[in-house]
Amino acid sequence: MDEFYGRTGTVLHIDLTTGTATPEHPDETVYERYLGGRGLAGHYLHPFADREYTDPELPLLIFTGPLTGTDSPTSGRGTILSRSPLTGTVCDGSIGGGLPTRLKKAGYDGLVITGRAEKPCGIEIDDHDVRVVETSLWGRDTDAVLHGLEQRMPEDTSLACIGPAAENGSLLGSVAVDHRHGGVRGGLGLVWAAKNLKYLTVRGTGEVRVHDPAALKEAREAIVRLTMASPVLMGKHGFSRWGTGALFDLINSRRMLPTDNFHKTFFEQRAEINAAALAERYKPRDHGCLGCHIRCRKIALDGRSLPGFETMAHFTALIGNADPEAAMEAADLCGKLGLDPISAASTLACLREITGRDYTDKTLISSLRAMAEGGDLAKGALNLAQACGRPETAMAVKGLELPAFDPRGGYGLALAYAVSTRGGCHQRAYPISHEVLRKPVATDRFTFSGKARIIKLAEDALAACDSMNACRLIFLAAGLEEYAKALTAVTGQDWSVQSLLEVGERTTVNERRMNAENGFGALDDDLPERFFTEPGTSGGGVTVPPIDREEFLQARRNYYAVRGLDENGDPTTATLQRLGLDR
Repeated sequence: MDEFYGRTGTVLHIDLTTGTATPEHPDETVYERYLGGRGLAGHYLHPFADREYTDPELPLLIFTGPLTGTDSPTSGRGTILSRSPLTGTVCDGSIGGGLPTRLKKAGYDGLVITGRAEKPCGIEIDDHDVRVVETSLWGRDTDAVLHGLEQRMPEDTSLACIGPAAENGSLLGSVAVDHRHGGVRGGLGLVWAAKNLKYLTVRGTGEVRVHDPAALKEAREAIVRLTMASPVLMGKHGFSRWGTGALFDLINSRRMLPTDNFHKTFFEQRAEINAAALAERYKPRDHGCLGCHIRCRKIALDGRSLPGFETMAHFTALIGNADPEAAMEAADLCGKLGLDPISAASTLACLREITGRDYTDKTLISSLRAMAEGGDLAKGALNLAQACGRPETAMAVKGLELPAFDPRGGYGLALAYAVSTRGGCHQRAYPISHEVLRKPVATDRFTFSGKARIIKLAEDALAACDSMNACRLIFLAAGLEEYAKALTAVTGQDWSVQSLLEVGERTTVNERRMNAENGFGALDDDLPERFFTEPGTSGGGVTVPPIDREEFLQARRNYYAVRGLDENGDPTTATLQRLGLDR
């Protein structure tokens, strides 16, 4: 660690088959090219990216970034990455809480977990003491596991685990981190289960060395000033006060809230389940990740996590439910069972359309329990729809169910969904920022003009963000210019906006390369047919027509051109050579 600033210089390889832990000290050029977090994890995944999730050699990757554990704002983020059991694509999840910071302070930039334990096990890391231990916690829900571990671990320990859903083979199995900081999609919890890994605990007492603390203080102050001036993040109607649920009324008023499995884009019963109504009913307190001043998590008076915007929208509007308590119970149960709530709700919306049956509070809960026990519901919306002979009812891209923003309400969003390397995800480019929130500049949301370049640049910027491991939300106020100064102060290396964008581009193209090697191409960079043939719900001065398919295809061709891809969406030889990915 004496030679590094912002990094430990150590990646720990843990083989669950043998129970051994072996440190690796990557060459400095690897850090320069991939930075950390999502970028560095993708570098380690590539040699094994064609392995099935049941293959012990497929790595489960948990990585920090160079800003993790420093005074840089929102520095408490980390990345979980592997190949998705649900989709077969590269898939990552941004995690928070205290786990990334404590992993860094334990002396590790990342974990590469391979093999398969003979019996259910846990990994326990206490600084340089690393143990693979048998566990009797298999079969217990995430709350029981995390509470049980907390009772015997030091207070400054962070915890992650899977629940019954992943253990039972559900392709929607997620990962719980410090109770409320998982948010891992794509069935990555099933990768844990395939390795017989139930939990991970991390305690770190070291310090992350910073090259120039004074310069970091200056950079931090600049970033904090920008966030404090942001109405979206810190205003009286912003995320700090209401959580991401602050988006509910805004997205609904823009006529782009997915309702009745994306048949409609406006929910009439909005007043009962918006952020203000939930705050009045549940009296939440603020909660956040280590190193974050925004504190967008909200905890109800009874201790349950208040669902974020996407979870609440999907367990209400998407499935035709106007009861906020039923949605709260569903979200809470997903957390305990270890289910991805977005995919879970989307799968239930698909089933509702196929059967024509509405949910009661009881049938909603029983359906989620069935989903965690295996069977058709556990396979996600696309597999369920195909099994029922109704593939058109699955609102998914590359097999990953869409989140709570209808693409007919934002054409940059439509393009971002289609080309996302992990499937139906808006967070690869977050076009909501400019098409709805009007940040950094407003764009016409009902046109594809200019969107190909905007999406490409945004993908690169957010991939760099995920590699530094800052929170994506803070980029609604600050940008790479401010974070380049923070990264330079931390590492002692000269980082610029352009050098960060190059890391982001390399990260994104590496992911497209891995997807291409697994057979993904232009046919997969597409949207469900519904968006091209059915209008949304017009009203309030807003008209929401179907997306023009020819305009969409031209925008996709434009994206391929600016991204350096061929007509099938695969990286060209020239692009791979330019980014050093041909080695």
